[in-house]
Amino acid sequence: MSAIKEPTFRESVDLMFNRAVALMDLPPGMEEKIRVCNATYTVRFGVRLRGEMHTFVGYRSVHSEHMEPVKGGIRYATEVNQDEVEALAALMTYKCALVEAPFGGSKGGLCVDPREWDEYELERITRRFAYELAKRDLIHPSQNVPAPDMGTGEREMAWIADQYRRMNTTDINARACVTGKPVNAGGIQGRTEATGRGVQYALREFFRHPEDIKVAGLSGSLDGKRVIVQGLGNVGYHAAKFLSEEDGCKIIAVIERDGGLYDPEGLNIEELHKWIAKHGGVDGYPSGQFIRDGSKYLEEECDILIPAALEGVINLGNADNIKAPLIIEAANGPVTAGADEILRNKGIVIIPDMYANAGGVTVSYFEWVKNLSHIRFGRMGRRQEEARHELIVRELEKLDDHLGDAWTMSPNFKERYLRGAGELELVRSGLDDTMRTAYQSMREIWHSREDCDDLRTAAYLVSIEKVAASYRALGL
Repeated sequence: MSAIKEPTFRESVDLMFNRAVALMDLPPGMEEKIRVCNATYTVRFGVRLRGEMHTFVGYRSVHSEHMEPVKGGIRYATEVNQDEVEALAALMTYKCALVEAPFGGSKGGLCVDPREWDEYELERITRRFAYELAKRDLIHPSQNVPAPDMGTGEREMAWIADQYRRMNTTDINARACVTGKPVNAGGIQGRTEATGRGVQYALREFFRHPEDIKVAGLSGSLDGKRVIVQGLGNVGYHAAKFLSEEDGCKIIAVIERDGGLYDPEGLNIEELHKWIAKHGGVDGYPSGQFIRDGSKYLEEECDILIPAALEGVINLGNADNIKAPLIIEAANGPVTAGADEILRNKGIVIIPDMYANAGGVTVSYFEWVKNLSHIRFGRMGRRQEEARHELIVRELEKLDDHLGDAWTMSPNFKERYLRGAGELELVRSGLDDTMRTAYQSMREIWHSREDCDDLRTAAYLVSIEKVAASYRALGL
């Protein structure tokens, strides 16, 4: 198997794209127009730190402008390169189309290890990077809207938003130049948890369809399912937390940088997350079986495998040994094109990254809309909703008094029913609806077309057709 060349992440995206378009009837030239990146900007800038000049290299790639603004995260990692950023930008195009977020695809990256720099140093680096991008309209509320990605978070987005505002003091929509901001700086409730929450909603929707569960060789509901999570960062932590606390899943293994932890009875995700935050890894955690080569736990028996960190973790080297009947890609590109073929031949069902981790961009869309509308979701209608519910509750209370012990309202019913939906409830509702609708559009093709035997190809077919339709509407 080692003699076969492993495709790069960029090649994997292209191979999967090609597999889908071969099943489509696109006009000449349209396939190439959709596939290629429109533009990639490379910036090299210097920042004086610790008494000397340091030069940093950053990228911002725009894959498709069939809709504007274009949308995509900015990641901070030493291995960031142009090919990776362009592949991620392409995935963003297809992802936005699949979940009907009105954006084109973009992505950014900076070659930096954020752990090597103090907070004030990282702020100077981030502000200078934002300046270089913003002055070329590669950060702009109506043209290019970044978000957090690997190595970045609310803090970095707040710095970028403030830098843009300083450069555009009269732009009333300046806050909409970036999403993933802290709530007190124009962000939206539920954004931090969004990608992990989206993974949970994706699995819930999958388990609503007995036919799909059967294809994966599983049965029943999410309750009691054994789950292995690779990467307990923002996405992996929230997905594992919600699945274990709300859906009854058992997280039997967690794989981190320094090794893997296994406990067949299920790990306490909240406690483990606190341990990792304090000690930097899972080594030394008081329960579970620790091994230094954590990747071995990818091959452990389980019901659901969630790769939630890096691309290419399931590849030609280990695909044959994967035992999970269901894989949900919480990270971008965790399964290479070569491994994808092996897994499909084994009958393993893969819920693809393009759909599974779209929770982040979906809630980013809600945040962008909030910033442009300049009003918090729920502010206008929440109390009116509560007032209408109060009328019903009063009538029920009259019935309660009249019938006595023969009929009574359930405990806490009044309190729960009277509570109007605030921003967090509305965001979760919108995300749930988005994940359900997108899954149904994929499964319809998955089950109706004989030439489409997997969800990834179905996702590409849905999204590419939507992008093509947008280009046709533009007269291309």
